[in-house]
Amino acid sequence: MKKSHLSSRTFYFSLLTPLILLALLLTACQPASTATPDMSVALTQAFETALAGLQPTATAALPPSETPVPTATVFVARTPPALPATFVANQLNPLDTPHTYIEDTCQYLHDKWNSSNAAPGTIVMVVMFHGIVREKATRTHDISIPDFKKLMKDLKEQGFEAINAAQLADFMDHNAKIPSRSVVLIQDDRHFAENFNEHFRPYWEEWGWPVINAYIALDERPDLWAENAALAAEGWVDYQAHGVIHNINMSDGSTDEFLTGELQGAITNLQKYFNKTPIAIIWPGGGFGVRPVQFARKYGYRLGFTINPRGPVMYNWVPLADQPDPARPAYLAEGHVNDPRMVLPRYWPYQVRSNMDTVRNIGNEAAAYAQQNKATELEYYDIMCAPTLGPIP
Repeated sequence: MKKSHLSSRTFYFSLLTPLILLALLLTACQPASTATPDMSVALTQAFETALAGLQPTATAALPPSETPVPTATVFVARTPPALPATFVANQLNPLDTPHTYIEDTCQYLHDKWNSSNAAPGTIVMVVMFHGIVREKATRTHDISIPDFKKLMKDLKEQGFEAINAAQLADFMDHNAKIPSRSVVLIQDDRHFAENFNEHFRPYWEEWGWPVINAYIALDERPDLWAENAALAAEGWVDYQAHGVIHNINMSDGSTDEFLTGELQGAITNLQKYFNKTPIAIIWPGGGFGVRPVQFARKYGYRLGFTINPRGPVMYNWVPLADQPDPARPAYLAEGHVNDPRMVLPRYWPYQVRSNMDTVRNIGNEAAAYAQQNKATELEYYDIMCAPTLGPIP
């Protein structure tokens, strides 16, 4: 607008200038006897005459000024892609299906693809030990010392590294970084220090492998408490809850008083003797239920372990059964509990070596499946999640 206005003024003055000069010349040519005219009056008259004659023509000749019209910004809504189905491991029993537990999809994707966390396909094999015997093992849940040493060597050679309960809980909750092939070693029941020093200490000292002890927390046997307290102070024996009375399974038929005694009682005594607050309950006898799980959560437990060897676990991925299996009547169905982290499966010792390849292959296939769907999941996150959670680190 300012530029158009300046151009009009220039145009007017270009026409007026010759007229003004003409008026001055005519005035100068008047007879000498005539009185000298007032130059300001002459100039004013010249201006008025020129403007009166030119105004209509000049105005008609000037093009109308244009007002800029702002360009409208068009926002196109992005449609999020459909997310892939949960990874399924065909190597497992068809009744043992993967159960997820992270309800917030955005948080799940954020933790899954955060480069500081565990990589997709990171897998954990949980192993339970009862008796490690010198002679040949005659009971299913026992293992001989030579076989135990062979098992530990095989785990190491296959790339497994041992972790403790807190590491597993952080991994299951937030996908915290752990070795890509991890193993959790759980020694069930109370034992003298000799058991840990002889069988597990060598692997702690050589490889840095901790062991979890599912400790029966009945307040008796001060000699046992004292020996284990010394190991607890060292830190590599990770004491977790295994009930108090222990030989009566917890179930949905248990009274509130019994559940409180088994769960809160274990916390009280482990704090008293070991200065340790357990975060895992190794269900005595493998018994559990909806109410026991709810009570465990109430008292701060983050993990629970059954005796069902259904398979390995991954972040937001736990193989469980939703119905009883006539072919495996001892395995209690866990799906109805609706809290997979509190009913984690465990392998018996005799199953470990025969399942190592299965565990490794499941981890590899899960990693490949994740990479196959990475672009889709990141696009979904960018559209649906990034405005709230920000970019994935």
